Amino acid sequence: MAPKTVLITGCSSGIGLALAVKMARDKQKRFKVIATMRNLGKRGCLEAAAGITLNKTLEIRQLDVCDERSIISCINGIPNRHVDILINNAGVGMIGPIECQTIEEMKGVMETNFFGVVRMIKEVLPDMKRRRSGHIVVISSVMGLQGIMFNDIYTASKFAVEGFCESLVIQALKFNIFVSLIEPGPVVTEFETKVYEDAENADYSTTDPETADMFTNLYLKNSKAIFSSLGQTPNDIAEHTLRVITAAKPPFRHQTNAVYTPMTALKHADPTGALMTDTFYKMVFKYDTLMHISLKAIKWKVAEIKMEHCKMGSLVSVSYPSILKMRNTSGIETLTESVSCVLLAGIQWF
Repeated sequence: MAPKTVLITGCSSGIGLALAVKMARDKQKRFKVIATMRNLGKRGCLEAAAGITLNKTLEIRQLDVCDERSIISCINGIPNRHVDILINNAGVGMIGPIECQTIEEMKGVMETNFFGVVRMIKEVLPDMKRRRSGHIVVISSVMGLQGIMFNDIYTASKFAVEGFCESLVIQALKFNIFVSLIEPGPVVTEFETKVYEDAENADYSTTDPETADMFTNLYLKNSKAIFSSLGQTPNDIAEHTLRVITAAKPPFRHQTNAVYTPMTALKHADPTGALMTDTFYKMVFKYDTLMHISLKAIKWKVAEIKMEHCKMGSLVSVSYPSILKMRNTSGIETLTESVSCVLLAGIQWF
């Protein structure tokens, strides 16, 4: 069987790079990967990671999701414009008080995160419809389901993507085309690190002192704790994405981090939104100590499991998803789901 042609955007680093390399190294040789990036001057890391797969099962091309001519040129360069799997990964971040962000900066986020996805899908969809086959994958976020404080514009871009895909998926299925949203929580990448470094050094004089203090001394500090305790790696997300792609019936939504499942479920449990807003308000402003204790418990247990398996020589490193997969053999319940439920229940009790 001929390998499937996979087109991935945003492959210069992070999730895109990890996913491109993982698929190119597939032992069954099921994929021919076209890894794209806006600036080919940043191809060095991908070339190094690709190794012997470069120009064999992995090809690097220029593509800017904000430039229709660039998109058309790239896809026209693929034999018969045949893309079996489109993976929309390119994205940008923005955090902070909205009073400190310009409308132009906000538009820039939407151009990449939302319209970039729309442009890519718009270009491959007619060909997929004619073939009556294809798979459209979008690297979204749990923030496409649940708004997070000080992520207003980024969250809006992901909500837009989720709504767009939710509308498209029904039509697509009629043509035997699958649509899948991959929804990670925090992921430790250069992308995320740069966003937070910029935020720490930004000027917040255009907002009020209380909001500025809330962002720098509450949000940023808590974010570091969350990334330290719950952050996944690009390889983790690549592994989840590959599982979705190779599934007999790919799911429409797939959350990669189990701790967020109970949190996003709050939104659907109460149509008025009161349960969700009340819980998160208490979590942030009243019972943040309980949240930190829970995060420390997760981090401690993960470290303990890693140590046990290293001693046994069964694993060199243990990723977060690996821990969840091991719960049946090691007597561990879904740790993060349990802690998350206890945390939320405790907050609501008060």
